[in-house]
Amino acid sequence: MTGKRIYHLCRQADWLLAAAKGVYEGSDQDRSDGFLHFSTSDQIEDSAARHRAGEADLLMLVADSALLGDALRWEAASSGELYPHLYAALPLSAVLEVVPLPLGPSGEHEFPLLTD
Repeated sequence: MTGKRIYHLCRQADWLLAAAKGVYEGSDQDRSDGFLHFSTSDQIEDSAARHRAGEADLLMLVADSALLGDALRWEAASSGELYPHLYAALPLSAVLEVVPLPLGPSGEHEFPLLTD
């Protein structure tokens, strides 16, 4: 069963650590919040602009929500919009793609066309 694609912003250093450990435990902010922050295809570009603006070496992890089980919860942000939050480490087997997000001429991250 394939679920909805969800997206997570990841620093390259964090991903290299995950590859060595076999599991992705998130950024310092994720660990502080107690969950991994994910977004939908409609939310990820805004999330990058708000939380990772100007960061080089940023990656976008594309995960299959169906592989995350009950640890994945859809919760309201202060705006009322629902965001996917993962209350567990992300198994690398749930990652469908790792997409580099280079900075464009305007200093914003360049995203490929995304689907859910």
